[in-house]
Amino acid sequence: MKLATIRTPGGTAVVRIDGDTAVEIPGVADVGELLATVGVAGAAEADGVVHTTADLDYAPLVTSPGKIICVGLNYRAHILETKRDFPAHPTLFAKFADCLIGANDDIVIPVEDTKDIDWEGELVIVIGQEVRRARGAEAEAAIAGYSAANDVSMRDWQYRSTQWDQGKFWEASTPVGPVLATRDEIPFQARITTTVNGEVKQEGEIHDLVFGPAALVEYVSTITTLRPGDLILTGTPGGVGHVKQPPEFMAPGDTVTIAIDGIGSLTNVLVAG
Repeated sequence: MKLATIRTPGGTAVVRIDGDTAVEIPGVADVGELLATVGVAGAAEADGVVHTTADLDYAPLVTSPGKIICVGLNYRAHILETKRDFPAHPTLFAKFADCLIGANDDIVIPVEDTKDIDWEGELVIVIGQEVRRARGAEAEAAIAGYSAANDVSMRDWQYRSTQWDQGKFWEASTPVGPVLATRDEIPFQARITTTVNGEVKQEGEIHDLVFGPAALVEYVSTITTLRPGDLILTGTPGGVGHVKQPPEFMAPGDTVTIAIDGIGSLTNVLVAG
C-alpha cells in the first residue's frame, strides 16, 4: 500500500494511492495522524473523495512529526569515500518539523548565508507504533513503512564545529515523500539514486546500510520513545558533493531528484531566497 499527505483547498488530507487514482481517507489530516489512529490496516478499507494521482500536490508526508532522527555515515560506500572508520554505533543528529517540505516543492536557499549546498538521498523509516526499548520482532513491527528524503546539507555551516546540526536543520530544506510505501511495495534489491540536472550523482542499494532499519529502531528507542509519525532518516550512499575532487555543490536553478525503487521520487528546484 502507498499513502500520501496532499494539499487540498481545505488544508491537507491523506490519500491511498491505487494506480492512477488516489482515494481520500476521511478524518485524518496527515499520515502521522493516520498512523496514530486507524493505522495502515484502517487505511486499506477507507473510502472517500477520489483524485487523479498525476494532479496531487504533495505536502510533507508527516507535517509535524514529534521527532526527526537522522543517521550519518551509515552506507558502506559513503564511509569509504569519507575515509572514516566504520562506526561501532549509529551517528545521530536531529531535524525539526520546520525543515520539511513536500516532494515537489522548491528548496529556497538563503544565498546570502550559505553557498556549499550538498545533496543526500536517503531512505526514511516511518514509525507506526509507540515503542520504547524495542528489540527484534517488536522493532520490525514498529515500522509502518518507508519514504524518501533529501537531507540537503549546508556544508559550510556543518563543518564550522564538530557538531553537524547547524548544517542540517535549515528551515524548509528537507523534502520528504512522496509516499509512505509498506514493506511489500519495495523490492529486496531496491536502489536509491540521486540526480542533479539529470546527471547521476549517487546510486546504491538500500541494503548497503551498516545499521539496518530494525537495528536503528532498537537503538533510537533505547534513548527515547518512538511514536507514530516519527521519522528516521537512515543515511546516504556514496557520491555526495563535498568529497568530490574538486567539490561539487548545488546552486539556485538546479533540479535535484531522489528516487527509490518501490517508493517513487522527489524532484525539487533550488531557488534563491
